[in-house]
Amino acid sequence: MSKTLEFYFDFASPTAYLAHKRLQQLHEQYGLVIDYKPMLLGGVFKATGNATPISVPAKGKYMLESDLPRFSRRYGVTLNMNPYFPINTLYLMRAAIGAQQLDCLQPYIDTVFDAVWVAGKNMGDPEVVTQVLVDNGLDAQALMALSQDPAIKAALISATEEAVARGAFGTPTMYMDGEMFFGQDRLDFVEEALRD
Repeated sequence: MSKTLEFYFDFASPTAYLAHKRLQQLHEQYGLVIDYKPMLLGGVFKATGNATPISVPAKGKYMLESDLPRFSRRYGVTLNMNPYFPINTLYLMRAAIGAQQLDCLQPYIDTVFDAVWVAGKNMGDPEVVTQVLVDNGLDAQALMALSQDPAIKAALISATEEAVARGAFGTPTMYMDGEMFFGQDRLDFVEEALRD
């Protein structure tokens, strides 16, 4: 029987991108069902007192120059550091909630993650976002309109609060069989559980 993994993410995180790519591989290999849960990383950081790893210069340098490229090679996926990093993903994450409503969440997620972490697009710029969505066959007008909808804004706040209430302090945060897994570097434990 297939297992379901809840995946709290924000496009701002290169580790969430790597987790997304690896989870797709685990889906193919084990039939893992991935329940994508958009949240706002900045809101999680604010609520938990956490901060981005790059705020510690030595840690940021190690992560960006050594650790992330290692995992990119291990998973066999492309990762290019975005020249506009860090990107404000507020509208992208609101639009992810909108994409759930429009039943296009998976192609939206694939498109945005690749635009940020493969193509190096400035996805903090609404004009760039619109063009990327159109180029990938998504209804950019509807998604951008939903990102301004008060109900969507409230839903993202609620989703972020839910993540914090469940113990999230960053992204990627994942839950499977009542267990929490944090970080794309913990996916070996997820795979181990899938083998059982």
